[in-house]
Amino acid sequence: MTEGPALHTYEEAAEILRQPSDWWLRRNISRLPHVKIGRRVLFTDEDLAVILKICRVRSAPVSSPEAPPAPAPVVPLPGLVPSRARRRKTS
Repeated sequence: MTEGPALHTYEEAAEILRQPSDWWLRRNISRLPHVKIGRRVLFTDEDLAVILKICRVRSAPVSSPEAPPAPAPVVPLPGLVPSRARRRKTS
């Protein structure tokens, strides 16, 4: 029997994406690529690569006489926004 693609749980996906928790994935699951088997939500390595591509931030272009051509634009998923920064408690 051949093995299929690696499947990752919320917790494993958050760890791969270097997130402290899986909260952001759970909150945005309707807008993120994933595999659903029954009630179980799983992520393939390809899904995680797409999520990273969606969240990538590019710096502003620097004008120079020999600037390389701009990369093709990444089409974000509609309505996907990064989570707000947490406020720090002051003592």
